[in-house]
Amino acid sequence: MALVILPGLNNLIEDISEAKKLPPNIVEVALREALLKGYEKHRRTFYIGVNEDPFDEEYFNNFDVGLDLDEEGYRILSSKIIVEEVESEDHQISLLEVKQVADDAQIGDTVVLDVTPEKEDFGRMAASTTKQVLAQKLRDQQRKMIQEEFADLEDPVLTARVIRFERQSVIMGVSSGIGRPEVEAELPKRDQLPNDNYRANATFKVFLKEVSEIARKGPQLFVSRANAGLVVYLFENEVPEIQEGTVKIVAVSREANPPSRAVGPRTKVAVDSVEQEVDPVGACIGARGARIQQVVNELRGEKIDVIKWSSDPIQYILNSLSPAKVDLVRLVDPEGQHAHVLVPPDQLSLAIGREGQNVRLAARLTGWKIDVKNSHEYDQESEDAAVSELIAQREDEENLQREAELRLEAEQAERAAEEARLRELYPLPEDDQEYGEEQYEEEAFSDNDQSETTKESEISTREERKR
Repeated sequence: MALVILPGLNNLIEDISEAKKLPPNIVEVALREALLKGYEKHRRTFYIGVNEDPFDEEYFNNFDVGLDLDEEGYRILSSKIIVEEVESEDHQISLLEVKQVADDAQIGDTVVLDVTPEKEDFGRMAASTTKQVLAQKLRDQQRKMIQEEFADLEDPVLTARVIRFERQSVIMGVSSGIGRPEVEAELPKRDQLPNDNYRANATFKVFLKEVSEIARKGPQLFVSRANAGLVVYLFENEVPEIQEGTVKIVAVSREANPPSRAVGPRTKVAVDSVEQEVDPVGACIGARGARIQQVVNELRGEKIDVIKWSSDPIQYILNSLSPAKVDLVRLVDPEGQHAHVLVPPDQLSLAIGREGQNVRLAARLTGWKIDVKNSHEYDQESEDAAVSELIAQREDEENLQREAELRLEAEQAERAAEEARLRELYPLPEDDQEYGEEQYEEEAFSDNDQSETTKESEISTREERKR
C-alpha cells in the first residue's frame, strides 16, 4: 500500500510539543500508538454485529506504525512469520509466497509487510478513536513527566502564578526550576488564605502538598498556602541563624482558615537556639521586626507569635500563651498531659483568644490539653476532684484497652496452638515432604550405623578364626 499522507505532520508535532510542554519524540510515540489503535478500530468495525470476534488483547502485538516525517505520512506495518501452511493471515505468510521475492527465505524467518489501508477506507470511527487515544496518551505522558519532575523536589516551596479559576479552586502555573516550563497546579479552597487576592497573573509562594498519581483530566499537582511548611520555609529564608543551624524551629501550630470570619489567620512558632548567647526569638523577629515583617507580608498580614521552646512543660506552656500574662501553670495530670493555667481576670480573654484561637494554638503547639482558669475564682479542691474523676475514667479506659489486647493475644495463641495440633493430625503436603525428608535422613543414618556394626562383627569373626 502507498504511504498515507498527513499534510502538515511536522507542524502538528511541533504545535503539540509546544502546547503540551512535551519533547517532540514523546509526541511522535504517542501519535504512533494512537494511529495503531485507530487501525485496530478499523479492523474491528468489520465484525460489528458478529457474535464471534477473532481479536483478543494480544492480537495486534505484531503490528506497528512507521512515521515518515520527510514525506509527512505513515504506514501500518505487520511482522509475519514464514510458515509452510498459513493459519492466521495477520501473523503468518506462506513460504511459497515469500519465495517469489526472496529466494533465500526459510521457514521460521520474520518479514515486515506494509498493510496500510487506503485513506478513504480508514473510517470515521477509526479516525475518532485515533484522536481520543492521542489525547489520552499525551495526558499520560504529561502526568508521567510531572510526577518525575516534581516528586523528588528538595525544595517543596514554589513560586506560582494565577492562571484561571475553576469552581472554588485557583489554577496556578508553577515551575520546578529556572528554564523549566510551567505546569498547572491546583490550589483548593481549603488551602487558600482568606487575605489573599487571587487575581490573574498575581504571584504567590505556595507549598507543594501532593503530586497525584491518579489519572486526572486536570492538574496533577496540588499546592497550599495554608500548610505550616510554608511558614517554616519563609523563616528559613529570612533568618540566617536558622540556615546556619544556630537557631532551629521546634514546632509550628497554624490556623490559616479559622472557623469564623471574625477570627483572622494566626500561627505560633516555637524556636530554640544551640548556643546560649543567641536569642532565638530575637533572631527570628530581627531588628525592629524587619525579618518577621517579611514573613507577615508574604502571608498577607497573618498574625505570627514567635515563642521560646523549653524542655520544662510549665515554662513551655507559659510561653505558648504569649502575649497573655500567666500567674500559675498546674500540671494536674502529667501522664495525660493535662494542665490548668491560672491568669488574672484582665488577661483571661487575651489568654483564651477570640473564639478560643490563642489557647487552641497553644495546645497544638505544646501537645498539652490546656484549661485557662480565672485565678481569682479558682477552687483548687473542687478542680482537683474533677480532674481525679477524669484520671480515673482514663485509667478505666486504658485498663479496658489492655484487657482487650490481652484477650486478643490469648485468642491468637490459642488459635495458633489449635492449628499446630491439627497439622500434626492432618499434615499438609509440604509437612509430609518435610517429614519424608527427615525420615529419609534418619533411615539413611540408621543404615550407616547398621553397616558399620556389620563390618565390626565381620572383622571380629576373622580374628577369631586366625586364633
